[in-house]
Amino acid sequence: MMKKLYVAALALAAVLPAAAQDTYESARLLTDDLNGTARYVGMGGAMEALGADISTIATNPAGIGLLRHSTVSFSGGLVSQQDVKEFAGKNGTKMSFDQLGFVYSSRVSRRSFVNVGFNFHKSHNFNQILSAANSLRNVSQNMLSWHKASLGDYRKGGYYWDFNNNGEVMGYETESSLFRAQTYSQSDYMNMNALNLDEDEQGYLMNQNAADYYMFDRSHRGWIADYDFNVSGNQSDRFYWGVTVGIRDVKYKGFSIYTERLVNVLNDNTGYDGNEDYVDYLDSRTIEGVGIDVKAGIIFRPIETSPFRIGLYVNTPTWYELTVENSTEFNNDSEYGLEDYWYTAEKYKFRYYTPWKFGASLGHTIGTNVAMGLTYEFSDYSAAQNRILSDDSYYDSERSRADGPMEVNTKNSLKGVHMVKAGLEFKPDTDLALRFGYNYVSSAYEKNGVRDMMLDSPGVTYSSTTDYVNWNDTHRITCGMGYKLSGWNFDVAYQYSSVNGEFHPVQQFASDQNVGVSQIGFKRHQVLFTVGYTF
Repeated sequence: MMKKLYVAALALAAVLPAAAQDTYESARLLTDDLNGTARYVGMGGAMEALGADISTIATNPAGIGLLRHSTVSFSGGLVSQQDVKEFAGKNGTKMSFDQLGFVYSSRVSRRSFVNVGFNFHKSHNFNQILSAANSLRNVSQNMLSWHKASLGDYRKGGYYWDFNNNGEVMGYETESSLFRAQTYSQSDYMNMNALNLDEDEQGYLMNQNAADYYMFDRSHRGWIADYDFNVSGNQSDRFYWGVTVGIRDVKYKGFSIYTERLVNVLNDNTGYDGNEDYVDYLDSRTIEGVGIDVKAGIIFRPIETSPFRIGLYVNTPTWYELTVENSTEFNNDSEYGLEDYWYTAEKYKFRYYTPWKFGASLGHTIGTNVAMGLTYEFSDYSAAQNRILSDDSYYDSERSRADGPMEVNTKNSLKGVHMVKAGLEFKPDTDLALRFGYNYVSSAYEKNGVRDMMLDSPGVTYSSTTDYVNWNDTHRITCGMGYKLSGWNFDVAYQYSSVNGEFHPVQQFASDQNVGVSQIGFKRHQVLFTVGYTF
């Protein structure tokens, strides 16, 4: 088995620059929170036709064109996750700086304006603690590694295992290949070296150790911060237009502990026998990078004598270039395997292109006392692309190419997302406003979506975990109030959001397995304050 030692080490180094991420790891960058000014949040975000709020800069930029005076605003508050235990020194409550922006309005004629604006807002807050525990049957993370090794060929979803010149077990494309299989993940690397192999007087023995129970905890932290630059206009107080160029800054950090209690399938498969045979996977991961996008939109009043208006907008993909870094430890506190501890770490760059987004909105006011908004938005998440960076300019001028197998997995696991926003503002007094809103986002995940660890993809090669969640529909209920005083406005909003999902510790690869799918929920409360000044 020592035939590939020197060449294999060189081959492994050669494939490292070509990197991508898998469908589920990248999907965390697709969703936006309902966030911005307290007025925008209090109305459920349904202001893409009503406009005149700086938060519309990131959805329908024409909304900035309705402003007739210059303005500046600042927003911040408190975000708290419901029903969560402390993990890794983190709890579910955190202060948040959410928005800062200004608009300069310039009159170009009696009824027309041209505005320029800038706004920072936190489009996604990653703060979340996720916990799950359940029973397992005839499955474990290391059994997946064993199953792939038994296939022996990357074209079947597996790999051929052998030793390199450092005495480490590596997975190769086939028995005759000198190249590392892209199906051989970081988690496979840890399992194969520390747990799956045992040694006796006849040589090495390949074990498959099922688990009958698992526990999982992960702490997510960080944000996606949007920096939006806008030019917009008002033509005769009837037609409004706007264009925004956005820069997105990603800062994500996650830490997880996954524990399994093992049962040796080769000896018995009758369940827990009283032995404390545990294995732990400790994973730390960061994602950092920058993306750019463009938004464009219009608002118009089809009837000159009516305040009723229609908004239409489109957002391009966000073109991300990202760097991912992980360090993962494997602790083997069991009687199986060759090692008690193993470690892996990687750092790599890749590109990720989100899908296009399209929206239509209706807005209407009744006198100066009532404003109503309704927005529909659609984005096909299955069109998102994980792209492989390459030093070979043959592929295209961007020096990147689509990750084909992962693209198929994305199409099979993600789907089109529909968003509906509805909002109402009522002013019992000229200076006092009461607001109510509802925000609905359909599930982005197919019911049978799977984080497939058997793909011939660098997105698998760099995977150090195997878990994934298929989240269901998201529901948000909002309310708020605002008060104006001598050019100042003071606004407060409350938002409750709720989403449930199915947590999978590992993919199912055989029909007789129970992979311990757990029903989990994510409920979050937000209190948001905005202070603004109009001049």
